[in-house]
Amino acid sequence: MTPPLQAELDSALQAIVADMRAATMQLILVLDEEREALIQADAEALNRSGEAKQMLTRRLEQLDAERLHLSAASAQTARTVDPAWSELLKNLTACRDKNQRNGALVGQRLLQVRRALSVLTGNGSDSGIYGHSGTLHIGHRSLPLAEA
Repeated sequence: MTPPLQAELDSALQAIVADMRAATMQLILVLDEEREALIQADAEALNRSGEAKQMLTRRLEQLDAERLHLSAASAQTARTVDPAWSELLKNLTACRDKNQRNGALVGQRLLQVRRALSVLTGNGSDSGIYGHSGTLHIGHRSLPLAEA
């Protein structure tokens, strides 16, 4: 490969990795905003952060496809971004961890809502049992806490 072409490939790959780094840093901020929206139970902020998160992940996927294409063109080009790539991987790991924590928070809230509904409706959280006739019997409290 000619030196000018190699330099152009190196430059393009470095630009893509820099764009990926910028998108990842934005994603970290959005995930923090999402967590705050979950804690505050702010549906509007949660929708905004969800849309931003989706847009940034799509952008990262596009950039990664470009990175893979350029890296396949030259092994030497791929080596030029090793330090930046290592930092990017750390940031992506932080994004994954934050997203998992946010997902756990959503799961906790869902469990709380289900328990509250169970108490209010008088239905147990059991899925029920089958009787001798083959019909499903769902366990009910003897006295419902509230009726519609």
